[in-house]
Amino acid sequence: MKRIYCYLTVLALALLCGPLMRAQGIGDVSLGFGTFHDSANGLGIDNVNSVNAFGACTPGPADPYCDGDPALNGLFMGIQGDGMLFHHIGIGGEWTFQPSKPGYGPLQYRESFYDFNGVYEPISNKHYIVQLQGGIGGAKTGFSFNDTSCVGVAVCTTEEESVGSESHFQQHLGAGVEIFLTQHIFVRPEFDYHHVDGFSAQFGRDSVLGGMVWIGYNFGSK
Repeated sequence: MKRIYCYLTVLALALLCGPLMRAQGIGDVSLGFGTFHDSANGLGIDNVNSVNAFGACTPGPADPYCDGDPALNGLFMGIQGDGMLFHHIGIGGEWTFQPSKPGYGPLQYRESFYDFNGVYEPISNKHYIVQLQGGIGGAKTGFSFNDTSCVGVAVCTTEEESVGSESHFQQHLGAGVEIFLTQHIFVRPEFDYHHVDGFSAQFGRDSVLGGMVWIGYNFGSK
């Protein structure tokens, strides 16, 4: 439901700001690939072999069934769009997520970030654009568990069961350089910083560092 509200908000912004963006003649959409990093929090979750299965624990020899919580890393994908309301100032939004589900102790998880940003382009010409972003949004960590059941030894099935999620308010800063390969197609390496309130409950710090490489299409006339 929260994801539906996110999409509706993006659609509403596009409908409200679309005429202004078209009047300025500049806007773009892009698809990105990259990674984000945060340390592990040093805690763990007991696996199914423990009498405290799925309970909190501290990794170490005293509890051989305690699986440590992971660090945040790996591949992220994303979609992004922005439009310039004035010559150097605009608005944008992006959603980045893990396409796969890494292990989180005995569980699996998927991390995602979404944010709505103000955009400032201090340098803009037909060859490249320097873009700075700042905004707010949310981070969601979804957890699931693979449950395998067998009938004798002939038939076994594995079902993925959701065990809940954690959502946090976050602030985002980004800086990148949009390099034009053609008049409209560009590639933009971008550095990102997310400050996620309460993220240390899942990982080691509230600060998340990372970067994306966006490939997109600019609707402006250069």
